[in-house]
Amino acid sequence: MKIKQAYYTSAFSLVYLMFAGITLCVAQQKVQFTQYMFNGLVINPAYAGADEKLSLTFINRSQWNGIGGAPTTQTFTAHTLFKKKQFGLGFLLLNDQIGIHRNINASASYAYHIRVDKKSYLSMGLQAGVKSLRSDYALLTGGSNDPYLNNMVTQQMFFDFTAGIYYRSPRMHIGFSVPELVRQEFRVNDTLVVHLNNINFFLFTRYRFTMSENFDFEPSVLVKYLKGVPLSFDINFNWVYRRILTMGASYRKKESVDFLFKAQITPQLQFGYAYDYPVQTVSSLNTGGSHELMVQYLFSFFKKNVTSPR
Repeated sequence: MKIKQAYYTSAFSLVYLMFAGITLCVAQQKVQFTQYMFNGLVINPAYAGADEKLSLTFINRSQWNGIGGAPTTQTFTAHTLFKKKQFGLGFLLLNDQIGIHRNINASASYAYHIRVDKKSYLSMGLQAGVKSLRSDYALLTGGSNDPYLNNMVTQQMFFDFTAGIYYRSPRMHIGFSVPELVRQEFRVNDTLVVHLNNINFFLFTRYRFTMSENFDFEPSVLVKYLKGVPLSFDINFNWVYRRILTMGASYRKKESVDFLFKAQITPQLQFGYAYDYPVQTVSSLNTGGSHELMVQYLFSFFKKNVTSPR
């Protein structure tokens, strides 16, 4: 029995390292969304309060449809502005699953907004939270009668910290953020330590061109840098009709061509959809593309005149 257990221990270590390597590759880059330009809090904590209303956003992303164990991600964000537009508070909850790995992240954001012009603001933000990484390796065995194989579950908790800066005006948005500043690692045994992350750098910019009374054109760029990995970027072009309907297209370097649609159903309620068509290396996986749904609600606060009964 000891020999058998030693064999399973060695096999487990090998499988563990293989999938830890996959987790490493995934964790090095933050979860990416195609509709990031509509929900800045997912990439920069300094965006908290930038909508100047209580903003609630839910996004569901199904990536690489047609492949078993492909990534699926849900995120919910809430943020608002307080104290004469001076500071914003935000909350982010993210559930990300790929194969046997699941990542749950809950974090809170604080942003301080400085007015630099009549309608322009510069904000600095911090985000802190906890991340839970769970891997159920027993799913790889297909259900074994050996209890040792059926209990291959690892779970780690990490502290997460992000910093960012953001400038916004009626036409231009520019943001820079550094996610996952705290090093995350776990020890497999006395001699092997797996590092789950590396510092990312995000640079985002967007500009609005007024084409006519009814149409605006909004190009944007998101640049993503990670040490040891080639520079990545998303280039997006959105056409906006009367601030109600938005249609656009994006290109994600060596990964996908994306198509976006957003509709403002009411002054407060917005609905968005994006489809990613895989290209180059990703297209060789024979996937069915990726789908992303977004629902956003903005609470407007109105001051009502109160008339004295006298």
